[in-house]
Amino acid sequence: MIGLVNYSSEPHSVELRDIPTPDIGEDDVLLAVEAVGVCGSDLHQYTGQHSWKVNYPVVLGHEFGGRIAQAGKRVSRFKEGDRVVSETAAVIDLGSPYTRAGQYNLDPNRLGFGYGVNGAMTKFVRVPERCLHRVPEQLPFEKAALTEPCCVAYNAVVMNAHIKPGDSVVVIGPGPIGLLCALMAKLCGANPLFVVGVKADAKRLGVARQIGATHTLVEQGGNVPEEIKKLGDGYGVDVVVDAAGVSATLKLALEIVRPGGQVSKVGWGRDPYGHSLDPLVGKNITLRGSFSHNWPMWEKVLHMLATKQIDLEHILNRVAPLDDWQSCFDEMHAGNLVKAVLKP
Repeated sequence: MIGLVNYSSEPHSVELRDIPTPDIGEDDVLLAVEAVGVCGSDLHQYTGQHSWKVNYPVVLGHEFGGRIAQAGKRVSRFKEGDRVVSETAAVIDLGSPYTRAGQYNLDPNRLGFGYGVNGAMTKFVRVPERCLHRVPEQLPFEKAALTEPCCVAYNAVVMNAHIKPGDSVVVIGPGPIGLLCALMAKLCGANPLFVVGVKADAKRLGVARQIGATHTLVEQGGNVPEEIKKLGDGYGVDVVVDAAGVSATLKLALEIVRPGGQVSKVGWGRDPYGHSLDPLVGKNITLRGSFSHNWPMWEKVLHMLATKQIDLEHILNRVAPLDDWQSCFDEMHAGNLVKAVLKP
């Protein structure tokens, strides 16, 4: 079969290659991939700008769904032909205290699809049964494949930020995760809702307004704090969700959040922060990191997608065959697309 392989840490070391169809174990299924989303982390590996260990060569793709083509002998909850999506934690330590507590996403030994083991930008992928969730019949695969980034946003906004109706919220970074965070914040009742980007984010800031942002701001020379000061009593916003793919934006988050407010940091980058954390102390801010997701979040988000509480109309911009992977990667990297889905 053909797979999209990241074969080196050098920039643009990605190509379509012939690879073997995977064997499966007794607790696994062989999944025929119907749709796989292009994630910012796929782009980071493509451009060589990632900060995590990659087991080269590896097939990219961790946002995916499909039909079960074959089930292992001990698979009991699913059968051939079932429509499913898969979580990302391909390898976990079942004896870890984090796994036992249902927090396998935080297990330091966890390996994910697309960097630790082969992912889904190919025809078939091996998936442990424990990773699977059923896809409601009314939910098409190209939208079901985006369950994973929706879960990332759900964790950052709903689980780690605790937004209440009427809270003032700023989302920094209008990439795919940032826009999904804005959508989740809107569902939580955020108003006003700001989305902050840079000049190159013009198209994505337009999408932010389409999905419910009340204000969008382009960061230029430190103007954002001045604009935020005009809001309400001038002390800052209740919640900041930092979804930018760099560490340095935390400085802006700490500057614009009000004393006693919350910051949820979901975007990460390889470069160090490089600024004082005194505002964190002086303002008595609650700062939470947010990483990945777990089983209950997937069930919630799948229901929300199937019932259109989560509307991806403005987020999913292109569905293309696997052969068109490079144009999808390049268009997303340039900010011309929010989200692309490939159909192997």
